[in-house]
Amino acid sequence: MENAPAWLINSFIYLSAAVIAVPLSKALGLGAIIGYLAAGIVIGPWGLALVTNVEDILHFAEFGVVLMLFLVGLELDPKRLWSMRRPIFGWGGAQVLGCSLSLAALAVVAGVPWRIALVAALGLALSSTAIALQVMSERNLMPTASGRSAFAILLFQDVAAIPILALLPLLATSVAGNAAAVPGDHWLEAARIVAVIAGIVLGGRLLLRPLLRWIARSRTPEIFTAASLLLVVGIAGLMQQVGLSMALGAFLAGVLLAESEYRRALETDIEPFKGLLLGLFFIAVGMSIDFGVLIASPILMAAIVFGFLLLKAGIIYALAWQMEVPFQDRPVFTLLLAQGGEFAFVVFQTAAGARVLPPEAASLLIGAVAVSMLVSPLLLVAVDQWLLPRYASRRPVALEEISEPQEAPILIAGFGRYGQIVTRVMLAEGIACTILDHDAEMVEAARSFGYRVFYGDASRLDLLRTAGAARARVMVLAVDDVEQSLKIVDLVREHFPNLEIVARARDVTHWNQLRDHQVTRVQRELFESSLCSARSVLELLGHSADDALATAKRFRAHNLDLFERMHPHYRDRARMIAVVKQGRQQLEEQMAQERLERAGRKQAQDPPAPGS
Repeated sequence: MENAPAWLINSFIYLSAAVIAVPLSKALGLGAIIGYLAAGIVIGPWGLALVTNVEDILHFAEFGVVLMLFLVGLELDPKRLWSMRRPIFGWGGAQVLGCSLSLAALAVVAGVPWRIALVAALGLALSSTAIALQVMSERNLMPTASGRSAFAILLFQDVAAIPILALLPLLATSVAGNAAAVPGDHWLEAARIVAVIAGIVLGGRLLLRPLLRWIARSRTPEIFTAASLLLVVGIAGLMQQVGLSMALGAFLAGVLLAESEYRRALETDIEPFKGLLLGLFFIAVGMSIDFGVLIASPILMAAIVFGFLLLKAGIIYALAWQMEVPFQDRPVFTLLLAQGGEFAFVVFQTAAGARVLPPEAASLLIGAVAVSMLVSPLLLVAVDQWLLPRYASRRPVALEEISEPQEAPILIAGFGRYGQIVTRVMLAEGIACTILDHDAEMVEAARSFGYRVFYGDASRLDLLRTAGAARARVMVLAVDDVEQSLKIVDLVREHFPNLEIVARARDVTHWNQLRDHQVTRVQRELFESSLCSARSVLELLGHSADDALATAKRFRAHNLDLFERMHPHYRDRARMIAVVKQGRQQLEEQMAQERLERAGRKQAQDPPAPGS
């Protein structure tokens, strides 16, 4: 590839490194981010030196973070964002202010000049939006309370970046001639910022939707994709011109388009680019780690990294407790926000350019942030392996296991969505229930709504005895875990043979396993609701309500019969497929015959047309 252009060679290097390192890292249980970072270290200046222009690659790859914030904005309509204003500015402000003051105070006590201490603290107080959102997305934490709380803090950090950058010139000590120009420059800068933000808001409201509608009418998918990227690039460029965060501008654009009819199309078009550029960003972070600084001052580097990680972790954990982040989520929440962030690179480089930070201090701090971004995913693996299991098995002191014998005729194991509906029906009929759930957060939430839910694992024989299984008439088995539900069935069959079981099956395999354990009253959790939806569709297509109900009933009876016929053969895939095909053909023939009969009855009932 001697005569190949540079872009082709670099693309080959990046893609090869990612394709090799990421699957290997995932196979070792370390996660994709560590794979990308390791790939960057290997191909970077301190590895094989296949790539040397790290700064250019890092700036380009930051666009992955911009695209990610745009997609996050598409998930938040303005009303929902407005409802989050208190956690964003309240808890976000508390995190940035608390961490900045604590880090600055620690640095001053250690003998660092106050200006350098303040700049270092402001940069280190920020967290990695890229890593945090990527991890939360992988773990499906974004819709949870802890995910929303973390996102609120991360969003405030992006907002806080604006005054942090504006503060840096004021801290410069060597350029006295700028003092007279500062007030006027700041007023002009503020006006430009307001004008750009107002332009984005008004443009998003008045121009973007008609423009996207016009482009969509061309029915050229690649042009709509190009327009999607142009939208993000243009807004990011505008924000960059006035010294604002590109990611913040992209997020704002996403929010403005969250209620548009093109939201899903934009997400579909941009998602692949976001994933690739985020991967490139993590590779660039790995390449940017200056091992020369590490080798020159290993003890000082280790002290900075672990010092600011521990101090931030302590403050953030205290915030998590105040924010009522679920107990089991606090370690991950803390670690994701304790690490340094990509925007710290910009803060420290800008501070060095303004001569607020000496070049060697800026290099040391940039290295510390990069190392923290490398160490955090490794610490996350350790948290998953050793700390979270202890948190999961630990429960608040107030939630004692069920200890007083119960005598209700209904015993409900599991108080999730399924168990809650069954419980509400029973209580509405005045039937007492004993409810067990082993999720401490669920128990606390249920009690706050007035339900008497006991903490306990229904797969333990002693707790079943205390819950009154020997005297109860029916057990509703509504736990999520398949293995646990089968274990509970075995316990009940052995020790409480007179207790009838009504069980929830998560899927077809679970249904068959429960039938193997002689449970005859098994309900698939989505079956009945799917039939109701099918009835609604038929009615919307013009079928009468009676005909739609009759069709749904016929399908239900056929499907239940089919499952009974399939059950003896569910371990024999070929035989099971044959039974399913035969059953489907019988149903189609039966339905066709019924349609003909209904049409004949309707024709006989209709009066003859005049003159016929």
